[in-house]
Amino acid sequence: MSRQRKAVALISGGLDSLLAVRVIQQQGIEVEGINFFTGFCVEGHTHAIRKKDQKKPKRNNALWAAEQLGIKLHIIDIVDEYKDVVINPRHGYGANLNPCLDCKVFMVQKAREWMEQKGFDFIITGEVVGQRPMSQRKETLPVVQRESGIDDRLLRPLCAKNLPETLPEREGWVDREGLYDFSGRSRKPQFALAKQFGFEDYAQPAGGCCFLTDERYSVKLSDLWQHRGEKRYDLDDIMLLKVGRHIRPADHFKVIVAREEGEGNFLQGYRKQFISLKTTSHGGPLALIDGEASTADIELAARIVARYSQGRDAPQVELEVSDHGAGPERLTVVPLAASEVREEWVL
Repeated sequence: MSRQRKAVALISGGLDSLLAVRVIQQQGIEVEGINFFTGFCVEGHTHAIRKKDQKKPKRNNALWAAEQLGIKLHIIDIVDEYKDVVINPRHGYGANLNPCLDCKVFMVQKAREWMEQKGFDFIITGEVVGQRPMSQRKETLPVVQRESGIDDRLLRPLCAKNLPETLPEREGWVDREGLYDFSGRSRKPQFALAKQFGFEDYAQPAGGCCFLTDERYSVKLSDLWQHRGEKRYDLDDIMLLKVGRHIRPADHFKVIVAREEGEGNFLQGYRKQFISLKTTSHGGPLALIDGEASTADIELAARIVARYSQGRDAPQVELEVSDHGAGPERLTVVPLAASEVREEWVL
């Protein structure tokens, strides 16, 4: 008797990978999932931080998908390894700072290494031809196979009938007739298949789950690199770029102003790493100063923070200024007028 074949699936937490796994499970293939943690994933972070998002699910969608599928999920931290993909993408960026093609190559390569170590037979993904403008075009799909080293052991169940046969199909491990021919950006076929499989409450598609596809986030990351004089970042940078208003009144420092209570609570955890400001005479946000700030810079930052407080129209606003967690000092300033906040300051 031939042994049961095993596949490893890239699980993002979105609908496509959920469906791809179910399609393969229906053919009697054992599947386990891999979810790569880069630090840039949208889900969980802002919804957990921001008070206005309280009604949104606080779940990890990859874990939720694995639970629906009844499979084991391996979450693998690739934050440090992934930096070279973000900083030096061989195939360049998409519309923003998203290195989508390099990202897919990298993740499939890492999955291939895991597959070979664990004795699995092939990899499946939820990719659909024509769905993503950079990484899921018919001419770029073979690039992923070639550069990752997986070759024809990569199966894309949702669009397989639009592509050449893979090794799992030729060897009879998978019946090609049980695969699909989805293509393009329409999600209707996926929604119909989800209904057929009985999947409900799945993550809704919104242009991908990566902050690097977001224009405003990319502007802030680009600004960070520009003012550091080099392309580098750490996990704290990734997280802070997701939170607050980022205002740069000078090249050597910027102010991160919480937009609501949840963000203020999150920024509290960084008070020992930065100079922090908090209004005391009026309700207002917590803010951090990122950079080397002089006394005059701190006063300007305080005026900016006062501008976003309930004392914006008051003649004076009092604040507490704490230098990297040291005991606070009092500072009284005149709030910046709206006309004084230059458009180019706000990232």
